[in-house]
Amino acid sequence: MTTTSAEGLQRRLSLRDLIVSGLLFIGPLAPVGVFGVLDARSGGAVALVYVVATVAMAFTAWSYARMSAAVPKAGSVFAYASAGLGRAPGFVAGWMIMLDYLFIPSVASLFVGIATNSLVPQIPVWVATGLAIVVVTALNLTGVKVAAIVGTVVLVVEIVLLAVFVVAALVVLATEGPARPWLSPLTGVGAFAPLAVLGAVSVAVLSFLGFDAIASFAEENTGSSRQVGRALLFCLALSGVLFFVQTYLASLLNPLTPQELALNPDAQDSAFYDMLRASLGGWLAVAVTAVKAVAPAFSAMVAQAAVSRLLFGMARDGQMPAALGRVDRRAHVPRNATLLAAVVTLIVSVWAASAEDGLEVLSSMVTVGALTAFVLLHASVIGYFAVSGRDRRVSTVVVPVVGALIAAVVLATASPLALAVGAAWLVIGLITYFARRRTAVRRTTE
Repeated sequence: MTTTSAEGLQRRLSLRDLIVSGLLFIGPLAPVGVFGVLDARSGGAVALVYVVATVAMAFTAWSYARMSAAVPKAGSVFAYASAGLGRAPGFVAGWMIMLDYLFIPSVASLFVGIATNSLVPQIPVWVATGLAIVVVTALNLTGVKVAAIVGTVVLVVEIVLLAVFVVAALVVLATEGPARPWLSPLTGVGAFAPLAVLGAVSVAVLSFLGFDAIASFAEENTGSSRQVGRALLFCLALSGVLFFVQTYLASLLNPLTPQELALNPDAQDSAFYDMLRASLGGWLAVAVTAVKAVAPAFSAMVAQAAVSRLLFGMARDGQMPAALGRVDRRAHVPRNATLLAAVVTLIVSVWAASAEDGLEVLSSMVTVGALTAFVLLHASVIGYFAVSGRDRRVSTVVVPVVGALIAAVVLATASPLALAVGAAWLVIGLITYFARRRTAVRRTTE
């Protein structure tokens, strides 16, 4: 049964819809683009890298599950940090995660533009990028159920393609044997290098960014408040399995050694596609390329929906303009927040499409924003449960502390550009917060 909250959001998303949204945001084929980089960095132990990365991200998923059940609000980490740490930390958490949710659509749309241009050179990158944004915005404005149905179709196509790859890889391995030792995806080629594996994990965890967007739909979830947490944990576990399987098989079939990839950085970006062409045939490489040209648009769709709920939640709490807290009466979506996200995404994407380092800058913004928000998420668990006395079990402190340390370590490995962009965004946020607070105080005293 569909119900409508006082603010106008409708509870229409089932557990399956939430899982589809999370998997769409992550992308079942996410390792394809970074496979070569991880293979070179880890000495060939890519599958092990994803095992470690999945375990590392499980701490963040646990904290999201705890807070989404206790504070089932649309603002996600903003609502959690506000409840566990206070209004100012809550604003900072929401402001920083905004870098993730607001600019991932720009990155994803830009990927669509680049891939489309490579297939049809007559279409400029910026035109294809802009068209992708228009399409996903239209889908989001029609309501969460329509977007979920379309997203399900796209996700099924991705999973079917992944299944085709798995079957074809197994056939080749059974008939021709592997190009590398059978256990090398777990132990590496040559001597095992634990530090190299840990260094690669800092890159691999970025493949999981986006599963947390499920928490943004807490007020549109048809089940109990714990359903969001279950969807989060399921998405992370399933993604981890899919990433492990595809990178394990790809490593066994890769004709280039990790050492060769390390000496040839230009070959790292196309390593997965080169493996497909060399071992399985060009037809599968073309199919994967075509899907990777379309699928990012639907990652952008989920990201745009997530940031609109974040803006809605912050506006409802008085920390963003009130207009962003309005919900469309027919579609029951935060229309103004969605349109603002679309405009920002369009401007940023078109700029990035014409700038030489546009993609690098966008990626830097996403990474730092998400990891900073994760640290505050873990702190909010301690504040909400342990400090307040609601739950003083050891796990309530230990799990978020470990999760925060993992996020901090990965954050510390970010590039100087990423840290500079994140710092600048944080300063802008603090100025915005104190300016709005000063205005509110002035109004109350007049």
